[in-house]
Amino acid sequence: MNYEIIIVIAIAIGSFLAVIAALKAPRFRHAFLVPEGYVGLLYHKGKFVEALGAGRHIRWGRHFTLGAQDLRKAALLVAVQEVLTADNVGLKLSLLVSYHVTDPVKAAHETQNWQGDLYNAAQLALRAVVSGVAVDALLNQRLEIGAQLLARVQPETAKLGINVLAIEVKDVMFPAELKRAFTEVLKAKQEGQAALERARGESAALRNLANAARVLEGNPALMNLRVLQSLASAQNAGNTLVLGMPAGFVPLKNGTASSHAPNTEEPS
Repeated sequence: MNYEIIIVIAIAIGSFLAVIAALKAPRFRHAFLVPEGYVGLLYHKGKFVEALGAGRHIRWGRHFTLGAQDLRKAALLVAVQEVLTADNVGLKLSLLVSYHVTDPVKAAHETQNWQGDLYNAAQLALRAVVSGVAVDALLNQRLEIGAQLLARVQPETAKLGINVLAIEVKDVMFPAELKRAFTEVLKAKQEGQAALERARGESAALRNLANAARVLEGNPALMNLRVLQSLASAQNAGNTLVLGMPAGFVPLKNGTASSHAPNTEEPS
């Protein structure tokens, strides 16, 4: 009888322990889900353990935490900055920085705020590059300026686990008086170009007239053909044309015309 009591008590104690274990099991089993395009940074009691790829991960124990880092390509807008050019002209420029995280562990642990460090690096590079460019060449060298900015920023951000893909000058804003000056210069250039084209057209027309005059001088009969062509054109258009023949009209056929009518009378 005592043996049966012991068995019942053991079963009760086992059931109680099983219930306690079932209640505490969720505290020891952790399921972590990392989305595609991210990496999970797993910490145990605040200490970094490992980087987890996309998917579902199970860890047993307590005091686990997970941080997520985006690995996708992203863009950072550097707001309008006022900088001085090489000729001491104040301009306002903004940048667009394209980047992606290549080393999430380094980005999370090497600096407190890597986005802020990236922003500051692009800002300082902009001031350094623009200060060596004159305002006249700035608009024509936007691509070259972007390449120079990239060369300055990439080594700094690589230390943080960030790869900068491209830096582009997004907006360039000139002072009002400089805008007016550029407008006047552009207008003067356009007017000069138009005047040059008119002069070229007039020169070409004069050369053609001179060539035509030399041709007519060497071939007077061509004037007659031109007159006949004008008459035919006027007739086809249904117009009435009054034309005075030039004094030096040259016949189309060689020969001399008799100034007297032929004498048909027979001598007496």
